[in-house]
Amino acid sequence: MNDTTICAVGNVATQPMYRDLAAGPSARFRLAVTARYFDREKSVWTDGHTSFFTVWANRQLATNVAASLSVGDPVVVQGRLKVRTEVREAQPNWASADIDAVAIGHDLARGTSAFRRANRQETAASPPRPEPNWETPAGDSTDSTADSTDSAEDVVSADGQLPDQQLAESLVVT
Repeated sequence: MNDTTICAVGNVATQPMYRDLAAGPSARFRLAVTARYFDREKSVWTDGHTSFFTVWANRQLATNVAASLSVGDPVVVQGRLKVRTEVREAQPNWASADIDAVAIGHDLARGTSAFRRANRQETAASPPRPEPNWETPAGDSTDSTADSTDSAEDVVSADGQLPDQQLAESLVVT
C-alpha cells in the first residue's frame, strides 16, 4: 500500500469535536506544528512557520481523544497524510492537509501524563467455542484394533514395530 505516513509533534489548536456516527465514533481537531530554529545572530531560539493539520481519529481512538485532549496540549500524532485541494467559485484555490491518525499521545518531553486503560465496550460476542481436546485418552493396550484417538504406543503391531516403521520397511528397495 502506498501511503504517506507522518509523525507530527505539535499542540492541539482546537477543542476535539466528537461525533457518534453510524460507522462508529469519530473525532477531529486541528494540530498546530511550529518549527523552531536557533538564530545564531541573536543567540536565541526563534519560532518558524506554523503548519496546521486536521487530525481525524476513529473508533476507540476517537473516544479516547475526546476524553483526553484539550486545547494547548502538546501531542505526538502518527498517521496517514492526505492533502486535499478544491477550486471554489470566486475564491482562491483551497488546500487542506489531513492526518488520518493511527496513534495519538501526549508529548512527554514537555510534561507528564497519567495513563488510564479505557474500558472497551463489549461487542456482540459469539457463543464460546469449546477448546479441542488435544489429549489422547488412555487406551486399552489389549485392544487389537486401532482407533483414530489411540496413541502411537497403542498401535504397536505383533512384531513390536510402530506403523511408521512398518511403512518405512515396506518401502525399502532390496
